[in-house]
Amino acid sequence: MIILSIDTSCDETSVAITDGRKVLANAIYSQVLLHKKWGGVVPSIAKRAHEEKIDLVIEECLHKFNRSQTSTHCTNLFITCFKNIDYIAVTQGPGLAIALEVGINKAKELAKKYKKKLIAVNHLEGHIYSAFAQNSAGNPQREIEFPFLAIIVSGGHTEIVLMKDHLNYEVLGETVDDAAGEALDKAAKLLGLGYPGGPVIETLAAQVKNQDLDHFPRPMLREKTLDMSYSGLKTAFYYHLKKLTEKEKNQQLKTLVSSFQEAAFDVLIKKTESAIKKTGVKRLVVGGGVIANKRLRNLFRALAKNHQGEVVFPPYKYLTGDNAAMIGIVACYKAQKNVFAENPDQLDRLPRMTLTSLSGVDKN
Repeated sequence: MIILSIDTSCDETSVAITDGRKVLANAIYSQVLLHKKWGGVVPSIAKRAHEEKIDLVIEECLHKFNRSQTSTHCTNLFITCFKNIDYIAVTQGPGLAIALEVGINKAKELAKKYKKKLIAVNHLEGHIYSAFAQNSAGNPQREIEFPFLAIIVSGGHTEIVLMKDHLNYEVLGETVDDAAGEALDKAAKLLGLGYPGGPVIETLAAQVKNQDLDHFPRPMLREKTLDMSYSGLKTAFYYHLKKLTEKEKNQQLKTLVSSFQEAAFDVLIKKTESAIKKTGVKRLVVGGGVIANKRLRNLFRALAKNHQGEVVFPPYKYLTGDNAAMIGIVACYKAQKNVFAENPDQLDRLPRMTLTSLSGVDKN
């Protein structure tokens, strides 16, 4: 089952062609440099860049797919490739509304032109299934075993989800305000470290022996709920910095970012541990951009080991961030269950789409 998928949920223009869990071709245009000067993603700039690049990214992906299938030069790339493509998938949400619109419109255009069924995918589903991606040879040969706890840690979302079967999501806990990735970017911005801030914080924090010298607050840890909060941590960090001179900030920079990172990750790890105790499920699947952080990966490994469990991460670094390959993998399971867009012409963006908005999901 070969699927061409598109993701324009934020600041990556991404197109992939997948066969089940196998990624046959993948192309991504990153807008990071466009948004860097503004200290964050500017929606209008993101939309314009998606519109300018999406056709080129699709063509690049098709070229890669064609080369993987045959060495013969084709006179019409699109017609040749779409003969072998079964379905088209696209991210419907969540994300930036005007960015999502670009990908959805292009997917509808291609579906109509080449007479393909259209599959709408929740971006958060993609982050979960990214952990099971394979290369074109089918490696890594990892089976998907249920049940498992799926943890999504990205710039816009932080959630703990119980999965007992494909496309079956029970949201156990989520952030009630800001996401972990957003908090890291905000901390970096307050210190003038630029955007995106997460990778810079990781690099600086790795140079510190005492990783939690400042011991910033861990909001909601004492509450029985599995929900999380990062707004209070950001506020505490802001007021802590106000007490310091510029010289002190520079002198304490590494310990400051390390302590902030530890606080943010500690909340997530302890809430996940509570979820393990609550459900008895010891298999963890972790996805999202923040999971590229080595410190966080090690913390999840230690948590799984302490509970005689296991943890699975996306096998390739590009799969931790926003990408269309993970959308295509989800779409395969939807196609197997005949879950297609009922009226493709009327498919619209859902910028606030949640896992709980999907049919058959529950939230405690």
